[in-house]
Parts: sequence; structure tokens; C-alpha cells
Amino acid sequence: MRGKGEYYNRIVILAVLLAVLGIFSIYTGTIFRQSAWMKSIYLRQTLWVVMGLISLFVVSRISYRYLYDLTYFLYVLGIILLIIVDLSGKVCFGARRWLHMFWFNFQPAEMMKLIMIITVSHYFSASHSGLRSSVSYWTKTKAVVTPLLLVSLPVLLIFKQPDLGTAALIFLIFLFILFISRVEIKFIAFLSFLIFLLLPVLWFSLLDYQKARLLVFLNPNLDPLGRGYTIIQSKIAVASGGFWGRGWFSATQSQLQFLPESHTDFIFAHFAQMWGFFGSLVLLLSFYLLIRYGLMVARDSSDYFGYLLAGGITIYVALQVLINLAMIMGLVPIVGLPLPFLSYGGTSILVTFISLGILINIARSNR
Repeated sequence: MRGKGEYYNRIVILAVLLAVLGIFSIYTGTIFRQSAWMKSIYLRQTLWVVMGLISLFVVSRISYRYLYDLTYFLYVLGIILLIIVDLSGKVCFGARRWLHMFWFNFQPAEMMKLIMIITVSHYFSASHSGLRSSVSYWTKTKAVVTPLLLVSLPVLLIFKQPDLGTAALIFLIFLFILFISRVEIKFIAFLSFLIFLLLPVLWFSLLDYQKARLLVFLNPNLDPLGRGYTIIQSKIAVASGGFWGRGWFSATQSQLQFLPESHTDFIFAHFAQMWGFFGSLVLLLSFYLLIRYGLMVARDSSDYFGYLLAGGITIYVALQVLINLAMIMGLVPIVGLPLPFLSYGGTSILVTFISLGILINIARSNR
């Protein structure tokens, strides 16, 4: 059995394995496209992965405790970037989510996921007198209202872009950190019930295409050639992979361009058609091990901030995997969350690798 804090080598190996699988999946899914830009995006993804690995090794050498002092600077910076996106961001597919910087598009909402984990971890670690100790009733009350306000501002700005998936993910991460911070279940249940009561208000705040996605989730055949087309094609791709898959360059739904966004949000459907149930099981096992090691790092943390930070980063990866796979199979509405390491996207890759760099630094500190 390996000693405390010695999980980081395995975390790096799994991250590299998943990223390489992502590059090959993007390559096989786009190489037959007519657009020269689409044919070359696997090269851009390779560049982002290399930059992500460099970022991981740099961040893993810098003590995560510096983040404690930089928390509110990062929070304010993230809010400013979200406001700039709202005022002058790049519009693509009807959403204003990107800032054009140099030769690439930067998505501040992706960065805000990590910033909110740091912010909430800072807040709750400052509210505890000892490692995983219980806190007084008044602290529990304050620990619900104040961090909820901190989380609500970026969530509302991201929801306005509109990006319902990222906004929901940040709130779910917040609930998880509430749970591991020893806040009583009744407070978490109260917040969940409050959100449930606000669902009618949320419905009227959605854009028409978002409402259509929710209706199509309930009945994909409601608009089979429109809003329901993507999820129908996704299910066909996953089901036609069988046990062993159709093989290299044989994912017909993506290579014949029946499946939209097969290189981003729906890359798992493309992967499942090529490598079938067996390949999908290997991929899920890799994610499971990565999440398991992340939870071990949190468990062995020597301070409360590291415990919450490692737990938050791990659940961030776990929730994205869970929601993306559920979306692919039609178990949840399409919300536009990428599959970590595999989906095409520079900001997502960088933030995920930086997050793992922080996790590795915590693991080394535990040792």
C-alpha cells in the first residue's frame, strides 16, 4: 500500500492517458470533414494538452496555501472577466461566452469553476477552528447565507451568457462543499428545497431554445429533425458500438456528420461507437481511478483548506463526467458541459490540468 500523498504519479498518468484518448478521438471524428479548420483542430487540441501539462507541472510545484491569500483577488478578477464577457464578449451560436485573446478564445466561466472552489474552500476553512471539527449553530447559519451570496453573483452572470450547465455545476459543487464542511444536512436540504421552489421562476428566465431542450429531454421525438436530432443520433452512436465497437475510423454517425458536436460535448458518443462497451468501460474505469485518488488526497490532507480544495476539485471533475455521460444517453437535458480531457476546448483543458496541478501539490504536501 502506498504511503500518504503518493497518488500524484498515478493522477498524472491517468490525466495524460485520457488527454491522448481525447486527441485521437477528435482526430478520427474530424479528419474527414470538408473544412480545413475542422481537419486541423486535433493539432490545436494537442497544443492545448501540452500547455496544460506544462501548467500542471508548474502549479504542482507552487504551494496551494498561496491560493488562500489570493482567494478574493481571484474572485474579483473572475467577476470582472464575466462582466467584460457580458459587455463585449464574442458571440457564437447565440451565446456570449468568450473573450478573444491573442490567437485563441478564452472562456472565463470555465476558470470561474476553479475560482469558486477556491473561494468556498477558503470561506469554510476560515470558519473552522480545527481539522474537520464541528462548528457552532450560528456559524452554520452564517456558512449558508454568506457563501450562497458569493456563489450567486458569478452563477447569475454565467446564467445570463447563457450557460445553464456551468451555472448549475458551480451550484452543485457548492452544495458538495457544504456537505463535506460538516454543515448539517437540514441546511443543505433547505437550500435544495428553495431551489426547487424557484424552478418556475427559472423556467420563465430561460431562452426559447433552452426551454425547447428541456421539452425535448422529456420527449426526444417531439422534434426529431430539430432540437431532438442530436440526442437521437447520440443514442444511435452509443448503441451501434456494440460490445467491441465498430473500430478505428468506423464511427459512422460522426464521420458521416450525422452527429453534431462530436468533437466537443458529444465526444463520448463518438468514442463509444468506435470502441463499444468494452472501450467505454476502460474509459470509465480511468475516470473512476482519477476520482478515487482525488478523494484519497482530500482524505489525507493535513489542513482543512487542502481537504476542502482537494474534495472540491475532485467533485468538479466527477460531476462533469457524470453530467456529460448522462446527457449523452438522454438521462438529463443537454446543458453543454464538456467531458474532461476528451472534449475539444482550450480553456477547459487548461483549467482541468491546473486543477490537477493543485491536487498534486496537496498530495505532495500530505506526504
